Amino acid sequence: MRHEIIDAHAHCGIQDTFPSQALEDYLEYACGSGITAAVMFAPVMEIYDRYDYDFEDSPQWKKRRQEANRYLVELEHPDFKVFPFFFIWNDFAVEELTPRYKGIKWHRHGDEPHYHYEDPRCAAAIEEIRRRNMPVTLEEELHFTLRFIQEMAVGVRVIVPHCGLLNGGYEAMCRHGIWTLPNIYADTSLVPSSIVEDYLKHYGSERIMFGSDFPFGNPRAEAKKIQALRIAEDERGAILSGNVKRLLADSNLP
Repeated sequence: MRHEIIDAHAHCGIQDTFPSQALEDYLEYACGSGITAAVMFAPVMEIYDRYDYDFEDSPQWKKRRQEANRYLVELEHPDFKVFPFFFIWNDFAVEELTPRYKGIKWHRHGDEPHYHYEDPRCAAAIEEIRRRNMPVTLEEELHFTLRFIQEMAVGVRVIVPHCGLLNGGYEAMCRHGIWTLPNIYADTSLVPSSIVEDYLKHYGSERIMFGSDFPFGNPRAEAKKIQALRIAEDERGAILSGNVKRLLADSNLP
C-alpha cells in the first residue's frame, strides 16, 4: 500500500555548504523515495557557531540567521512542498515570524553555546509561540529538555527528535514520563528500528513521525526503515505523513 510521505526533520540552507544542503540537494537524495514534502529548518552553522562554546552574537550572525530563515519561506517547487520552521536563537526574534512559518526549531548540544533561558525575552518568545500554537522541534540536553517541557513551556506542542537519542536518550524520556504527555511528539530520524518498535508498543502511533535528519541521514533509507516495519498500514500512514499533517494543520494560522 502506498502512502503519502512527509519528512518531519530535514535541514536546508545555502550558506553552510559543508555538506551542501540546498533544496536541490535534498531532492536529489530523496529521488525515488516517494517523499513529496518536508519540514525544513536552517543548518545549525547558519544560526550560531556550534564549535565555539563561548560564542557571542553579532550583527553579522543576526543577518546570517535572518537570511537562513528567510531562504526557507521563499522556497517554491512545483512538485515538492516545504513546511518552514523558524530556527530561534538568543535574540528570540519572534517578531520575525510570518504566517509562512509552521513551527520552531530550538537546538543545541551539550558542547555548544547555551540558550539564555533566564533572559525575559525567552519567556516572551515562548508565550508568542504558544499564542500561535506552533510546534517546537526541541533538541537539547536532558535537564534543559525537562525544564522546557515541564516548566517553561507547559502544554506547548513539542517534537523530540531522534526519539530522544540526543535529548538524553530514549530510555530517559521513558523514565521521566515524557512520551505519555499528550503534547509531546517524536520523530524517527536516525533511530534504530528496535526503538521505533518499542515506542509504538508502549505509546502508540498517534504522535510519532518519520524524519530523515538530512543531510546527516539519507531520506530514502530513512523512509525505507518505516516502510519495512511490520505494523498495520494505518499506523504506517500515520507515521509517514498523517501525524505531521495533523500537527501542522492548526499551527500559526493567519
